[in-house]
Amino acid sequence: MPPNDNRIDARDWSLLAVLSVLWGGSFFFNGAALRELPPLTLVFLRVALGAAMLLPLLRMQGIGLPRGMIGWKPFVAIGLLNNVIPFSLIVIGQTFIPSGLASILNATTPLFTVLVMAAAGEEALQMRRLAGVALGVAGVVILRGWGIETRTGQGLGILLCLGGALSYGFAALAARRLLKDSPPLGTATFQLMASTVMMAVVAGAAEQPWHLPMPGAMTWLAVLGLATLSTALAYIVFFQIIRRSGASNVMLVTLLIPVTAILLGWLVLGEPISVREIAGAIVIGSALLVIDGRALRVLRRVE
Repeated sequence: MPPNDNRIDARDWSLLAVLSVLWGGSFFFNGAALRELPPLTLVFLRVALGAAMLLPLLRMQGIGLPRGMIGWKPFVAIGLLNNVIPFSLIVIGQTFIPSGLASILNATTPLFTVLVMAAAGEEALQMRRLAGVALGVAGVVILRGWGIETRTGQGLGILLCLGGALSYGFAALAARRLLKDSPPLGTATFQLMASTVMMAVVAGAAEQPWHLPMPGAMTWLAVLGLATLSTALAYIVFFQIIRRSGASNVMLVTLLIPVTAILLGWLVLGEPISVREIAGAIVIGSALLVIDGRALRVLRRVE
């Protein structure tokens, strides 16, 4: 049965929450690793180590590799749009802007996804979903604050992060059209393998990482966290949600990422939660209810 792109069940809401934790950590890991590694080299290590971690699971599940160029073509496309372009743009953008602002710009991904899907004729441009996504982005801004600092190249950093969000929108379209029958584990592994080859060429030509000094232990821990949690495991969950609820709905995770980051800081680190953060979380929650649509239908029945 094809995924329903207008509704998400309880299981997929829980998977979105898990994915928001996994991807939310990527901004922290990027910030830590960029102190000693150039951005494109970091992206290469992320996808290469992520693919290496998934390959044994692929073998255990008995999933074979794609055959020939035709078999690999969709995974090259997904790897380019979902990994190589957005990872590179966002991580370079983070060298110009704070991580908090980067996460806010990343929250525009559902808005771009709705527009891309509508322009491609895959989904009708529903005003309810468009309004819900816009409300969610406003909630993220309230929750995180703009995080604006006077930095050289800040405008460029903002444009790069927005370009990464737009690329995710096109990746959702490609996943919907090209990966309908691919198992989530296979899709996650094959796209990372294709991305590894592309990033090896890009990072090798631009940064020549073999000439870099060996990073310290904390940097390697950040890279391993980025590859294991925010890449390998996250993409298994990501493609599972796509198969169940559709490409547009999975991108709602970017609205949840700031909320889970605040909650983790409160639960794990004992960080206080401000009134502004509570207000932002309420706005985001209201936006998700609008996007889901079921609450509005219940209200109409009551009226």
